[in-house]
Amino acid sequence: MDALLKLDQIHWQEAEERLRTACDLPMRKSRDYGGPTAATELLAQRRECLSPSLSVAYEDPLVILRGSGTFLYDAQGNAHLDCVNNICHVGHSHPAVVNAAARQAELLNTNTRYLHPLLVNYAQRIADLMPDPLQVVFFVNSGTEANELAVRLARTYTGRRDAVVVSDGYHGHSSTLINLSPYKHNGPGGHGPPEWVHTVPAPNPYRGAHQGRTVECGRAYAQYVADVCAHLTALGRGPAFFMAEPILGCGGQVVPPPGWLKNAYAHIRGVGGLCIADEIQVGFGRVGGHMWAFQGQDVVPDIVTLGKPMGNGHPIGAVVTTREIAETFANGMEFFSSFGGNPVSCAVGMAVLDVIEKEGLQAHAHHMGDFLARGFQTLAEQHAAIGDIRGQGLFMGIELVRDPLTREPAREEAAELVKALRRDRILVSLEGPDHNVIKLKPPLPFGETEANLLLAAFDRALSQLL
Repeated sequence: MDALLKLDQIHWQEAEERLRTACDLPMRKSRDYGGPTAATELLAQRRECLSPSLSVAYEDPLVILRGSGTFLYDAQGNAHLDCVNNICHVGHSHPAVVNAAARQAELLNTNTRYLHPLLVNYAQRIADLMPDPLQVVFFVNSGTEANELAVRLARTYTGRRDAVVVSDGYHGHSSTLINLSPYKHNGPGGHGPPEWVHTVPAPNPYRGAHQGRTVECGRAYAQYVADVCAHLTALGRGPAFFMAEPILGCGGQVVPPPGWLKNAYAHIRGVGGLCIADEIQVGFGRVGGHMWAFQGQDVVPDIVTLGKPMGNGHPIGAVVTTREIAETFANGMEFFSSFGGNPVSCAVGMAVLDVIEKEGLQAHAHHMGDFLARGFQTLAEQHAAIGDIRGQGLFMGIELVRDPLTREPAREEAAELVKALRRDRILVSLEGPDHNVIKLKPPLPFGETEANLLLAAFDRALSQLL
């Protein structure tokens, strides 16, 4: 037992170095990638040729040159546990995905004006994962393009312009989507929403105007949607659509109270509007209990948008909608995406779905969400700064507060915690309007070993900082 306790005190990154020393093996060295690997040199060059609006993750930025599974490796070969990269959904550099891309790239990569079985097979597979009547798939290159197309579909179908969105929501970087993203247009450099965008409060059961994870709370938040609908109807112009993430990302990893979407959708549809579910961050089994996060709210949207995890880092996006909406959109103006639905992208997307299925990653996400929630609950009993633990599957938020009663956001403390974890080679980041929520959305193979590394580092950092 004494030996086990001593082993437990060894820092996880030091273990490999001690083993190498004991085995008389050389220490890891930086690899030559044909350019500078020193962070200061790279940062200086970056500032010369890239926009200053392109941010880096840390004050002392990392030079990341390789990824594998749930780990990223810097120029010196040091491993960093990735707890936040939800784009590499099935793990960094998954061989099945890499091989699928390489095989198809050797054969053909062209556009959708030619017939190809991969395009049809992949579209059918995506549609089969959706509830009826979501049957028709459009392929694009990114989540931004998917949401932009969803807006066009909704406006064409309804003949209207106005939109209802959720405060602190983010839907993409195009001009239209910045207007639909309070996270952007109400933030630094933003100029507020245009007159056709109507914002309702985020359904935050922990910090919002209505607190508690109850049906009554969900109904109260949905009433704000009803109020906007009534206002627009009185003006003689109903909403074209309501766009929302089923679980809020930039809003602070917020899981809405039950009934929120169901009631909000009913209000929008009651005045002839469409309902768009932005699944770009939370889709493809990440929430564990369902393939799509909207299923947890017991709704079926009119339009679903997909992105980020579809290609495990390869740029793919999609829109799935009903046949009626798709046929209305086919009004004579051709829809064409130069790269959307190309054979390489379809091969990659199929490989990602294969991996999710064969490796049981949806069920694994469900198990790991419960595992992490229990671990953080144990930490919360020791650290009063942990105010709220929320999420579904491997999409979680840990909100830090200065006082558990007043729930005052611990913004500076949260920033210091991220830095402390970075020094421990655990990569997380901040989210939420007060920047006090630690967001966790790692690659889905993230297991109990990784979770225990995260929890131990979290415990050490909180003990030192607070």
